[in-house]
Amino acid sequence: MTEPSQVGIAVVGAGGWGKNHVRNYIAIPDARLLYVCDRDDEIRASMNATYPSVFAVGELRTVLNDPDVAAVVVATHAPSHFELAEAALRAGKDVFVEKPLCLSGKQAAKLCELADEGDRILMVGHLLLYHPAVDRLKRLIDDGELGDVLYIYAQRVNLGVVRQEENAWWSLAPHDISVANYLLGASPEAVSATGSCYLQPDRGIEDVVFATLHYPGGRMAHVHVSWLDPHKTRKLTVVGDRKMAVFDDTSPDQKLAVFDKGVEPPATLSYEEGVRIRTGDILIPALKMAEPLRRECLAFIEAVQTRRAPVADGASGLHVVRALEGGATSLAQGGARIDLRGGR
Repeated sequence: MTEPSQVGIAVVGAGGWGKNHVRNYIAIPDARLLYVCDRDDEIRASMNATYPSVFAVGELRTVLNDPDVAAVVVATHAPSHFELAEAALRAGKDVFVEKPLCLSGKQAAKLCELADEGDRILMVGHLLLYHPAVDRLKRLIDDGELGDVLYIYAQRVNLGVVRQEENAWWSLAPHDISVANYLLGASPEAVSATGSCYLQPDRGIEDVVFATLHYPGGRMAHVHVSWLDPHKTRKLTVVGDRKMAVFDDTSPDQKLAVFDKGVEPPATLSYEEGVRIRTGDILIPALKMAEPLRRECLAFIEAVQTRRAPVADGASGLHVVRALEGGATSLAQGGARIDLRGGR
């Protein structure tokens, strides 16, 4: 029986990343994991064996018809996100959807509309917004420590996992677009992207994509994603006019570094002087590390309990999907600049 203070949860999709949601929600005191819903017989059997207190079912309607289920976590493949999230919202449930929210701006806007109409919480799995290093980086920017942010660039590359249902852009770029939007406090006005299909040319699935997102005020973010690369890199660099910062998620003990470096024009600028380079100290902030997924799950429970929108709300998911959709259009048009402002 669910305690009055607990939020009844169902996780839909327990293969792949979904099993990590199950692991977290089963351990959160303010949550009561009631159901795991998956069509795969083996996955349900495994869930039954590992978590005997949780019902493992194959049909979504079983979950949606139970009034004890207050919130639904959708952790299935991206093409099914819209259908499942729409059904859960229409059933009066609060909904968390793994990234990307869905595969079109029109669908994402519809989910936001349904959540607003039903006064439901809609949250998106932009995991890095709950990373302690990104938290600290956001505070540094908001406090003016870096000065005015000029541009951001990110690399998310590795050798594998090669997907067949989505390209590297849709699979990997949501992480860095969501962080860029969060740090800049804005959504992009335009995007251009180029890429290539080396491993699966017959399927037209890009393995590598280079994209540039244009933000208000002339700011930019450059995103490089690939699953065909000799390095495993998860790095984001923020360049301000006072200082610069690097978030390196692969570093075991230096996730965030702040560089007191910049360029200052001299008071009287001559041709010989050009600009003056300033190089100062490097600061490695002390971070209290915690699993980002656990923090994300806790944030969803808090949003359901307080009825306050989380950082990674439906609107943030919508802006990321519009950028992804625009980037996909640019890829198809050989790198054309796609204006994103018409969908606002």
